[in-house]
Amino acid sequence: MLTDRASGILLHPTSLPGAFGAGDFGSDAYQFVDWLVSAGQTYWQVLPLGEIGPGNSPYMSSSAFAGSILLIDLAELSSHGWLSSEDLTPHPDFRPDRVNFTLLRPFRMERLRRAARNFFASGHDNMHRAYAEFCIAENEWLEDYALFMTIAERESWREWGHWPRELAHRDPQALRFMEKTCADEVGFWKFCQWCFARQWSNLRLYANERGIRIIGDVPIFVAYQSADVWSHQELFELDENGRPSVVAGVPPDYFSETGQFWGNPLYRWDIHEKTGYAWWIARLRHALQLADLVRIDHFRGFVAYWEVPANAPNAINGKWVAGPGGKLFEAFEKAFPHLPIIAEDLGLITPDVAELRDKFKLPGMRILQFAFAEGQSSHFLPHHYVSNTVAYTGTHDNDTTLGWWNSTSEQEQTFARHYLGSDGHEIQWDMMRALSKSVANIVIFPMQDVLGLPGEHRMNFPGQQDGNWEWRFSWDQVQPKHTQALAKMSLEYGRSPL
Repeated sequence: MLTDRASGILLHPTSLPGAFGAGDFGSDAYQFVDWLVSAGQTYWQVLPLGEIGPGNSPYMSSSAFAGSILLIDLAELSSHGWLSSEDLTPHPDFRPDRVNFTLLRPFRMERLRRAARNFFASGHDNMHRAYAEFCIAENEWLEDYALFMTIAERESWREWGHWPRELAHRDPQALRFMEKTCADEVGFWKFCQWCFARQWSNLRLYANERGIRIIGDVPIFVAYQSADVWSHQELFELDENGRPSVVAGVPPDYFSETGQFWGNPLYRWDIHEKTGYAWWIARLRHALQLADLVRIDHFRGFVAYWEVPANAPNAINGKWVAGPGGKLFEAFEKAFPHLPIIAEDLGLITPDVAELRDKFKLPGMRILQFAFAEGQSSHFLPHHYVSNTVAYTGTHDNDTTLGWWNSTSEQEQTFARHYLGSDGHEIQWDMMRALSKSVANIVIFPMQDVLGLPGEHRMNFPGQQDGNWEWRFSWDQVQPKHTQALAKMSLEYGRSPL
């Protein structure tokens, strides 16, 4: 349950400035923390920090536990002597305003492999000892992840259900053979995870010491092509060949007339219950090593989820199937002294979803961009908020506020002007101010709204396969007026940490 008033910024690390094609855990991330402090903010909300999947989505990761190695700060690796100064020469086609993943991945992977070779060849006992300790501490998931990535690469990244049968079905002798013959490659993936964990831990500590708390993001589902599904096949709805027969999605909604066909395998909740939800508890514990509190995406799926046939062309002909409900969260309560969870309760929310959220005193979410289509009855309007709420102008799935304003109906614009007392000239600030005034204990603003950017700077367009997750800002866009206005607003409405 949230009790203190505060505000924060939604920005994924890849959107930070930086010389190597995308933001990472380098100096610009530390500068961003300093900027949050100067702007009177308390929270930095990120998207999932795991490996990216199809479409470069951070919501389709190859592991629910591993971090995205594309976020590793190459300059920090160079400071240990694992990379040379020549390795830090940026690709000439990198852009400061967009991430080009086609260029980014090979550029960074080549340097990470070089750093790993130099690390293992070096005689730095303290670092080798720290690496070994990390491997022991994270062995519960790290061994399977490193082996999965090693085999996946050998198999040209084919889905694991199409691997040789002895590997797909995890024959112990076949796995031992792979571990022995591919020891260097297994070590590479472990080294990268150690670098990720070490760098993020240092950055998070820097933020926490300055009063900035991290809000993480946990997708409810995991990708089929993941170490988790491969290593825990009994926990997922798979057929005898290891293929999903039904997958996750959402019915037609605000974002798509045909629904969203996510394609993630669904959980066998009866098996999870028999284990005392051990995998989920381990997952949440790991997430809370990375963040101070976490947003669980698609919370309504714990009450009921949209099950779609795996061979369906879209998500229209799915059906609702009951989820674990309160049993899972009772297990969470036993494992954790309190539940630092934000429930992403958007979409088709039925009374039983609100009942589950409120039973465990979890804060829900309100999106102001949704407020003006339904009239005064909309629960997204600030006068309907409750204190145990996290309110946003928009999320990563929304257009920027300026983009929304420029494309929304005249009727919605008229209502918004009247409700907000706005002339529409700086609609994003009027909406941010309305949230700041509200009783919601936490308000979060996408960085694009702070900078007043139009729709071309949107982070994600649900249902669109390409062109997502690419937006970046540059420091010359951040003017003193932005910092001062945020700080003043936080102070004026009792949200300043000072």
